[in-house]
Amino acid sequence: MPRVALTDRFCSTAPALGVRTDYFDETVSGLALRVTERGHRSWCYLFTSPRDGKRARATLGTYPATSLAAARGKALEARGHIEAGRDPRIVLAGQATAGMTVRALVDTYLADPGKAELRSKSEIDRRLRKNVIPVIGDVKLSELRRRDVRNVTDAILRRGRKVEATRVFEDVRAIVRWAVQNEYLDANPLDGMGKPAEATVSNRVLSDDEIRTLWTGLPKALPRSVHCQRIIKLCLITAQRVGEVAGMLQRAELDLKAREWRLPGARTKNGHPHLIPLSDLAIEIIKEAATDADQAEELFPCGDGSLSAVAVARTILRANETSEERPLGRFGIAPWSAHDLRRTALTGMARLGVPPIVLGHIANHRTTTRAGVTLAVYSQYTYDKEKRAALDLWADRIAAIFASEQSPAGVLQLRGQRS
Repeated sequence: MPRVALTDRFCSTAPALGVRTDYFDETVSGLALRVTERGHRSWCYLFTSPRDGKRARATLGTYPATSLAAARGKALEARGHIEAGRDPRIVLAGQATAGMTVRALVDTYLADPGKAELRSKSEIDRRLRKNVIPVIGDVKLSELRRRDVRNVTDAILRRGRKVEATRVFEDVRAIVRWAVQNEYLDANPLDGMGKPAEATVSNRVLSDDEIRTLWTGLPKALPRSVHCQRIIKLCLITAQRVGEVAGMLQRAELDLKAREWRLPGARTKNGHPHLIPLSDLAIEIIKEAATDADQAEELFPCGDGSLSAVAVARTILRANETSEERPLGRFGIAPWSAHDLRRTALTGMARLGVPPIVLGHIANHRTTTRAGVTLAVYSQYTYDKEKRAALDLWADRIAAIFASEQSPAGVLQLRGQRS
């Protein structure tokens, strides 16, 4: 790294030398003018941290906004902090963020390149803009207290949204922890604060009336997302996970002549391949989707891949939101999740007399199908015939339910009752 007697003229004309270059000042040890490949100029101070003994760098400002004289003054101030046993980065961060508000912290957090890969980033953004910013957005970060966060979550709880209150609390807690890690805060003011409401495991099973209302009301509830309408129906018909259904591939996984959907292990939760027999009702919906997808490999294309499970869950969550005009949300039934469809299907088949071992194979639950030495080692039977009969029976039951407005369910004959 070049070491020069810095002057204002040199600082304004210093070349980048084709790569990012640090020009160290001969007058104040540790001070450097950093020039990037594109000519951007900033001041930094290199030192040994009194906290851990490692080499570190503190940013002191940009040039020419921060002059050479001012940069030297800041470098000498930083040296004084080190001699006093303080890390200048923490001191400088505290000075820079003394007036920072929660709103500004949220913007900084979401702009962090490390958060770009979060699949839930857009949902976190939505929750924060809706619930946090309007209530405590103008609170200074240095003055943030637990009561401020409680004001946010209490307002959500008053709307009867316990799960959302918990999610928002988790979002705020993650942001404050990030602020501490990145030295916007010296300490976490939320340490020891409990969640406002624990999200409980759902045991929700849709009733026949709810299945009918949901199925027939999907076009009106989700008019702008035909993909989601079909994915919801297929989740209910096949009893498979929403991510597996949403990621369905036309040529690699579907064999409509054999009436089979062959899930590779790479796309299943337990890593084991899974064969799902397709009922006539499932094939009908898949063919409709395939017509719209045209030549795409994905049955439900979105961008460069398939529609994600997160996007489907987000669509369902928003449609479940209640208001004075829609006390039961857009679906017209009590709130439900995509996984509730899988539970409803398996419970419905159990009520129709399908044995647990067959249900386990349909769900691809190896804790049921391969439990114990006998089943894991000796019994290699896959129950494909029984799975097909069960899924056909369940599809007929669904058809009877949503058709019952025109024809009572009892009039329709189920496959399992045919002679």
